[in-house]
Amino acid sequence: MITIENADKALKDYYLDAVSAQLNDGISPFFSAIEKNTDNVFGKDVKMAVVRGTSGNILAGAEDGDLPEAYRNRYLSICVPLKNLYGTIEISDKAMRASRDNSGAFVNLVNAEMDGLIASAKQNFQRMLFGDGSGKLCSVISKTSDKVYQVDNAKEFFAGMTVDVYPASAATQNDSYGLVVTSVDVANSSVTFNVAVTDDLTGGAMYPHGSKDNELCGLSAIFDGDTLYGYDKSEEPYFKPCAFDANKTLTEEKLTDVLDYLEEHFNSKANMIICSYKTRKKIAALIANNRRVVNSTDARTGFGVVTVNDVPVYADKYCPDDRILFINTDDFSLNQLCDWEWLEDESGKILKQIPGKAAYGATLVKYAELICKKPCAQAKLYNF
Repeated sequence: MITIENADKALKDYYLDAVSAQLNDGISPFFSAIEKNTDNVFGKDVKMAVVRGTSGNILAGAEDGDLPEAYRNRYLSICVPLKNLYGTIEISDKAMRASRDNSGAFVNLVNAEMDGLIASAKQNFQRMLFGDGSGKLCSVISKTSDKVYQVDNAKEFFAGMTVDVYPASAATQNDSYGLVVTSVDVANSSVTFNVAVTDDLTGGAMYPHGSKDNELCGLSAIFDGDTLYGYDKSEEPYFKPCAFDANKTLTEEKLTDVLDYLEEHFNSKANMIICSYKTRKKIAALIANNRRVVNSTDARTGFGVVTVNDVPVYADKYCPDDRILFINTDDFSLNQLCDWEWLEDESGKILKQIPGKAAYGATLVKYAELICKKPCAQAKLYNF
């Protein structure tokens, strides 16, 4: 017989490892390549010291000359709070009772919930890796109908997503929070909500529900923001990535020039190039005549690749069309307090009744932050 107790035990003993493995695999080539560790987590923060420049102590000298001075480093300290990442499932009491005497039905019920959780979590995690930490999905351009709004970027949405819309005015507008996206028209940059919205949202911004300013510090924060990890990029160039203007023309030479610059000036070899699908097609066309389009699978990330100077070019749907990113994944790490775990109450229970509802819920948690240890050794090519 299926009870809350043995259902709880099944989530702990059988589902956690499988769910964690799926949430840590296949999200994106970038995520697959970076290190995941707990080494630099202290309490609620990630704390890390990085070296900003050196004065070498390996020098040539006379036999009876003075020895070189001790090795000197200029350290910079990174200290940022861990972000709170959650994933929830919900099983109605009615469904639990209906499958009480049928373990197969219960397994199918939980599997369906887990599949939905994993699919949603993967998309959101992949999106966060390219965000700036604010969680902003888009800006609202105009109202098409009571339920349909035109936005400046619709490709970061998926049907079933719950969002909050913060209006341009400072006034609180209650019916623009917790909206469910029922359909997305990427071609026409519009989203449709489940209910009519009476507030004027024009000029506002959309965020995943409850996530505003709480997401991972992704690649947009590294490449676009004025500050990073509390440092002003204009005052501390170590935290400012390289940026190259393509002057509206994309060539293979410009791609290789960026790779050469990083190696020559920062002693850094980019091992991954990331762009949108549209841009990857342009890159593939550039190098097709030289027959260096490689339709193989990278053993490290498990994704098919195209290469430039043997550096794989990956397409990611959340990478904007206006940039090509040159990344050394060795400089990145996902620092986490723990891997995905179930949130338990004081008695160790996972499944708990949702207040005011005839349903039970369980929540997966991970506390983590994405860190780039050497931002200045990453590069962006734009205006192509």
